This record gives sequence, C-alpha cells and structure tokens, in this order.
Amino acid sequence: MCKEVKKSFLSSNNPFKLFYDAVFGPIVEFLGPQHDELVIVPDGALCFTPWAAVIESIRIHTVPSLTSYQLILSVPEGYHKKTGALLVGNPCLKELKKPLHDLPCAQEEVEMIALILNIIPLIGKQATKAEVMKRMSSVGLIHIAAHGNELTGEIALCPSPGWTSKFPQEEDFIPKMSDVQAANLRARLVVLSCCHSGRGRILKGEGVVGIARAFLAAGARSVLVTLWAVDDEATMVFMKRFYQYLKKGKTASVAVHQSMKSLRESEEFSEMRYWAPFQLIGDDVKIEFETDDDVKEYKS
Repeated sequence: MCKEVKKSFLSSNNPFKLFYDAVFGPIVEFLGPQHDELVIVPDGALCFTPWAAVIESIRIHTVPSLTSYQLILSVPEGYHKKTGALLVGNPCLKELKKPLHDLPCAQEEVEMIALILNIIPLIGKQATKAEVMKRMSSVGLIHIAAHGNELTGEIALCPSPGWTSKFPQEEDFIPKMSDVQAANLRARLVVLSCCHSGRGRILKGEGVVGIARAFLAAGARSVLVTLWAVDDEATMVFMKRFYQYLKKGKTASVAVHQSMKSLRESEEFSEMRYWAPFQLIGDDVKIEFETDDDVKEYKS
C-alpha cells in the first residue's frame, strides 16, 4: 500500500528522489487522500528548497518558524482585509545612476491580472515607492512585478519624487524591511512576482530573513515568492492561471498547486525550472474581489 501511495506523490524521473526518500519516506503512509496539504517549517539551506518539486502531488506552503506560524494563526479572523487590490508593474528606474532596464513582461503580467480582477494597476512612473507604500495598508491583496535583487530579494520601485542628491539613493526607491514593517499591513496575500524574491539571510531557527519575511512581520497573512530567476512567459501563464483560480474562490495554496500542475503538464513549460520556483509562505488564504462599482470608486 505504501509503495502505491508513494508513486502517486513523485514522478519517476524526479531528480529529488533520494531527498524525497529521506524526508518523506518515513511519513508517506500518513500522506493519503485525506491529507492533501503539507505545512513545512524548513531550516538552513532547506529554506531554498523547491518543495513542490520534491513532492508534486500535495499542496504545500512553508512557514519561517512554528512561533511565527502561531502568531499568524492567532490574528483575529476579521483583522485582514478580504477585498481591495494593489497591482504594481514595471516601475520606471531610468533615473538611477545605473539605470535598470524596463520589464515589459512584468507590465504585461500586471495589466493581464488587472483585466482578470477588474482593477486599475500602478505602472511605470506611477509605481513610486511613496505611492506603493501609501496604498499597501488599505488592501487585501498586493501584487508587485518588478526587479528583484539576486542576493537579498529586495525590490526596486520607481524613485519617489523629491530626492536631494544628483541621483536617487536606495532609500528613495527600495522598500527596506523597516519600511515594510512600518506599513501596518492588513493584506491576506502578497505576491512578489520578482526574480529571487524568496532570498535573504538565513537565521538559525527563523528561516530566511528578507523582504518576504518583512511582509509577514508587517501583518501580511501569506506571501508568494520566487526562489530563483523566473522565465517571463512561464510566469505569465502561471499568474494567469493563479488569479483565475483565486477569482473562482480557491485558496492560495490550491491556486499555486493547480497553476504549477498546468505548467508541469504543458509541452512548453514542463521543465522544473519553469514551474518549481513559486513558493507560498505563511497561512493559506482566500481573497474576495471588488464589484465594478468598487473599482470605479477606487479609480477616483
């Protein structure tokens, strides 16, 4: 019986087979049809493990530590906002001393999601650090598609106006962990659709301390990150599926799991590098979306 169950969780050509045997082999008998979700508390380098690739057939989300998970779960149900969305795409970074190139696919991604959700996004020069930080505390969903730092996971937004030096400094366009933590977030879900957004420093017993962790510490209930540089086209397909599932009332972990599955089973994006970098950190959540009247009011 256990061998039959085990086969259902792992494809035969999976390169993580030995790792799977060591980590999940001892508990595979408990991972039957009635257990379709795992919450993993990784430590050390395991924080950068693409768990959805290790065990493909079960929904997974991770938490930085049991203490942080307990804190998330202890927040009253009504605290996090159920509606309202902030979509940020392709912030303009041409004024920097070392300008960063445009991300047309990031803009296209956010515009596509805006159509699905009937939301007006912040694009290009509108996506300043000041404007994004101002709006973050009033919405239940935050989606940012922008440049991400390969080592720290930090996100680059359009510089806020009014800098006093010749070129914008980091504090003018990069939301630091302290900036995010001071934002008093009430978002149920934050999507950081930026390369390497799951990166940061690893602290023993506390997991990765980076921008994703800052959003959790600031009050977000769940954060979707990427573990490495993502493919533009694959990300577009993933995010389209993801938001379609969310809008149908699916939870974030179901939406991630099903979106990965659709990429994995496609001809073009079946390789692990395309679908495995996406990882949900924190609790599982549902999002409610505005009516047309709400969108008109938000626009004004």
